[in-house]
Amino acid sequence: MTRPSMYEYAGGEPAFLALAAAHHRRCLLDPVLNHPFSRGTRPDHVRRLAGYWGEVFGGPDRYSRASDGHSGMLELHAGNGMEEDLGERFLACFLGAIDDAGLPADPELRASLRAYMEWAVREVLAYSPRDAEVPAGLPVPRWSWQGHV
Repeated sequence: MTRPSMYEYAGGEPAFLALAAAHHRRCLLDPVLNHPFSRGTRPDHVRRLAGYWGEVFGGPDRYSRASDGHSGMLELHAGNGMEEDLGERFLACFLGAIDDAGLPADPELRASLRAYMEWAVREVLAYSPRDAEVPAGLPVPRWSWQGHV
């Protein structure tokens, strides 16, 4: 029997929209994470974030078709000289947002979501130095029950 994608198992588009909205709310409440948002965000930020995460976890490739893929996402965050604890704060907001969004309490799902975000935070922070250059054409990463695909 084939296991559904993490995207399907979590609840598909509605679940990832709820996750992105909950995460965004938590970031705005954090005294450090809210700073990047002080300059404003795109009106469709939450929908784009949901689309990105959905694609990562096996959902449709709408984000890639409508953007510059993973390179574009990294460019948004590159060269900002981020504080070291920014990643820890971001991860904590993500883990709290999983509960806020009502995603399944399945320990394996939660562990896989956490493992992805730990990996993603490390990658984004790797591009935080002011002189960082993001390679063009990077595809959106894929994450499955077994980890990075």
